[in-house]
Amino acid sequence: MQVLFATGDVMAQQGVERVGLDKHNFARTGRMALYGGAVFGPAATTWFKFLQNRINLANANATIAARVLTDQTVFASTNLFCFLSSMAIMEGTSPKDKLDAAYWPALQKNWMLWPAVQAINFKLVPLHHRVLVVNVVSLGWNCYLSYINSQGKA
Repeated sequence: MQVLFATGDVMAQQGVERVGLDKHNFARTGRMALYGGAVFGPAATTWFKFLQNRINLANANATIAARVLTDQTVFASTNLFCFLSSMAIMEGTSPKDKLDAAYWPALQKNWMLWPAVQAINFKLVPLHHRVLVVNVVSLGWNCYLSYINSQGKA
């Protein structure tokens, strides 16, 4: 996970912000890698197992809908809160200011992307590959998160 979060940050700095290698913020890339490896990776793996084992309804499509709803209301909102707060703490800035500026707009953008990704993921992808699917989509999403984190707004 840390490689994907770091790659997302490099994409943000070099592809979106176009800071150039001489002005690349390696500490920022390191913070993203740390969050991806220490927080998101273990949390996502545990979360997918929880959804698989605990949310099972009589109808397969209802199960998928319940998993997506639970994922987006519980995990996505909590993970975004943790991401923005931990980045602010590691940067030595105010978590409250970061959350006030970026949380709600980023969560709304999350809901434009992830429900569809997760519906497909839960419907078609075996449990042991679900984090991989999320990782592939996360390259672009992590680029966005890194960008909004560095800008302080979504």
